Amino acid sequence: MAISTSKTMIASATDEVKNKLKRTTGLAGVIIISLSAMLPGIFVTPTFAAEIMGPGIWLAYLLAASVVLPGALSKSELSSGMPSSGGSYVYLERTYGPLIGTISGLGLWASFLLKSAFALIGFSAYLIAVTTYFDVEISIRVLSMSALVLITMVNIFGVSKVKAIQTPILLSTIGLLLFICIAALFVDDFDAKRPLTEAFDAGVWSLAEAAAFVFVAYAGVTKVAAIGGEVKNPERNLPAGIMLSLLIATVLYTVIAYLMMAAIPGEWWLQDGVVVENPIFVFAEKVAGTKFGIFAAILSVLTMISMALAGILASSRFLFAMSRDNLLPQPLEEVNVRFETPHWPILITGVAMALAILYVPLKDVVKLASGFKIMIFIMINTCVIILRTTSKEYGWNPKYKAPFYPYIHIWGILAGAVLISFIGTKAFIGGGAAVLSGAATYYLYGKKHAILQRTPVQSFRKQFQFSTPAEHERRLAAFHAADLGGKNHLTLREFQSALKALGFEYSVDESRCIFHNADMDENGVIDIDEFFLAFAPGSEEE
Repeated sequence: MAISTSKTMIASATDEVKNKLKRTTGLAGVIIISLSAMLPGIFVTPTFAAEIMGPGIWLAYLLAASVVLPGALSKSELSSGMPSSGGSYVYLERTYGPLIGTISGLGLWASFLLKSAFALIGFSAYLIAVTTYFDVEISIRVLSMSALVLITMVNIFGVSKVKAIQTPILLSTIGLLLFICIAALFVDDFDAKRPLTEAFDAGVWSLAEAAAFVFVAYAGVTKVAAIGGEVKNPERNLPAGIMLSLLIATVLYTVIAYLMMAAIPGEWWLQDGVVVENPIFVFAEKVAGTKFGIFAAILSVLTMISMALAGILASSRFLFAMSRDNLLPQPLEEVNVRFETPHWPILITGVAMALAILYVPLKDVVKLASGFKIMIFIMINTCVIILRTTSKEYGWNPKYKAPFYPYIHIWGILAGAVLISFIGTKAFIGGGAAVLSGAATYYLYGKKHAILQRTPVQSFRKQFQFSTPAEHERRLAAFHAADLGGKNHLTLREFQSALKALGFEYSVDESRCIFHNADMDENGVIDIDEFFLAFAPGSEEE
């Protein structure tokens, strides 16, 4: 696929997404969102990593973080230049064009829903510990599916103030983990030499394989870039927040992995030949007793459900963003009239997660999610190299630029490629499936419908100029008549109905482009009053 060679494309992409959302999220909010997306990884990955390389897994977390770092820096730069909903999909689509955009969008959707599914599968092991302690019989699979239905409904109902839910859970989780780490120092069997010696005795290939496996634990570090338009001083707060959250997670993961292996002797991560799937419960029980272990298990469940709640919201946004670019059918960008949420992307994501929970083993889910994320991080690093190389010709000049260019980006690309090779055939099968499905989607649908957005918008602006007060009132009345929800908002379908009633002859794809231009906060609805102000006389683009 040829790289896009239009200076207007880069400039207009930047202009369209800058300064359109209310910037309410500060540095603390950026860190909270990033950490909330990452921390659930430590509740499942340590024992599977230990199966690969033994007690020295702390070194695998450090290696994985070093491969994540270039991608985090690259995303900081890209989000500074293009702060928009859709995150990585937007950067790849604007850099490489709609074909790669479609492939990456579907790959990102799959990786996010798999990570969310991994949280709902992983929390079942902690629930078993809780139900066993209280002598309660319950079907874990039924409970996992019930939790999925609940969080899917919550997303549709629009209870999406994720920070309000995640902040207390995040702080409690960090406090719990810190307490466990301190308590581990006083365990009778504590042996500080064991994880240190085992780390360097493990083979290089085992280390690389373990690092590739735990990569998914860091995958959420750049998730906040998708809401770059809502961050105050994004050129400062986004890079600082991403780097600080990555530093905090790296230190926390490394210390927990080290102390966990130092405090518990033997190959405890295997029981009857099966990998233990609730390592934090086992760790907490060892250092502070069974009752505290049960408390840790309950908090672990809440943490992973919280992560899955945000994960459905994040993954569904990729389908929503792709539909806004006319790469997927219109229903995927239509929002519910009552709740004003993109219900179809949310439902499709929920169904896909259910299939993953029912039919894909936890270890395979982690491998697929890690594989997808490494591939995306590699591509994100190439985006920065391409945009920097062509900056004079194509107008790339973000306020924040990643340091150590291009050496750290090349490291991210090469190291990522090596890690993918250690995940095994499942990563290549997953990547191949994303390429095939993305290419098929683009050639069967996207290529026919994706059009330049600025042309129909300019045409509409000229046609919509109010010639008389009476005509203005007629148009205003038509827009309010189409507002079935009665919220002074129009969904895409309601907007199209209003245009049709007023006699504007635009194709479905052209009307979608006009709607997208007016939907400044990219939430799937437009405010009627703001729309009329935006398209009033004198608002034409010069």
